[in-house]
Amino acid sequence: MKNFIAVIVILLGFLAYGSLFVVSEGNKAIVIQFGKVQRDAENQTVVFEPGLHFKLPIFDRVVVLDARIQTLDEVPSRFVTSEKKDLIVDLYVKWKIKDFAKYYLATGAIKANAEILLQQKVNNGLRSEFGTRTISQIVSGERSELMDEAMNQAATSSDELGIEIVDVRVKQINLPPEVRNFIFERMRTEREAVAREHRSEGKKKADFIKADVDARVTVMLADAQRNARKLKGEGDAMAAKIYADTYTKDAEFYQFLRSMDAYKASFNDKSDVLVLEPDSDFFRYMNGQKGK
Repeated sequence: MKNFIAVIVILLGFLAYGSLFVVSEGNKAIVIQFGKVQRDAENQTVVFEPGLHFKLPIFDRVVVLDARIQTLDEVPSRFVTSEKKDLIVDLYVKWKIKDFAKYYLATGAIKANAEILLQQKVNNGLRSEFGTRTISQIVSGERSELMDEAMNQAATSSDELGIEIVDVRVKQINLPPEVRNFIFERMRTEREAVAREHRSEGKKKADFIKADVDARVTVMLADAQRNARKLKGEGDAMAAKIYADTYTKDAEFYQFLRSMDAYKASFNDKSDVLVLEPDSDFFRYMNGQKGK
């Protein structure tokens, strides 16, 4: 009898323990009863908030789901614009579970399955929005409008998953590598053509300026040479006039001065040597002779 009572107590304890379950903070739970989601009298899904709860042991299975906002940071995808141009778009999606029963039935409560399905729906919404816009419209101020439209479409299509789209944001928009390289090469070719044109214009202007300066220098040198010859001629004429006037006033004194200049020029250096006869006419003033 005692053994029977002990067994009963153990069974009751096991059943009592199996009828309790705890939902942690940030999570919510649903109960699967006989393969179906437990519902209340109004056919609404019974969702258990964080805390301690009871269930039928053996028959009820508790599924705990993360009720917090999740982030889907997907791999960059390729989209086509209205101009038939490809773009690589890197974006993220903020989402959370809205209908726990729908979420469980659609995804099996597996987050990876939910993100795959959600990514497909978001990409479908974005693909239709990108397909109606040009590249300039996408990268300009219409990006916010595009994201709003994409989020609305994704939110509508994600209702069947029991998911609520909180936000959709584009992190980066790039051209595909092959298109980016082609555009880069085209831009470089255009810049090189512009640079060659600027260099050609610069060389043309430089040649024009150089020719103009050379012409001015030639004219200036010609004017300077003409003025120099004119001044030299005037100086020679004035010197000749002075010599003539001096010779006219006192020829003997004029010859004396000219001889002194000749002596000075001949004996300018101590190493100068001049071999002449003593009674040469060159030394007539040194010998006390007067000019004839």
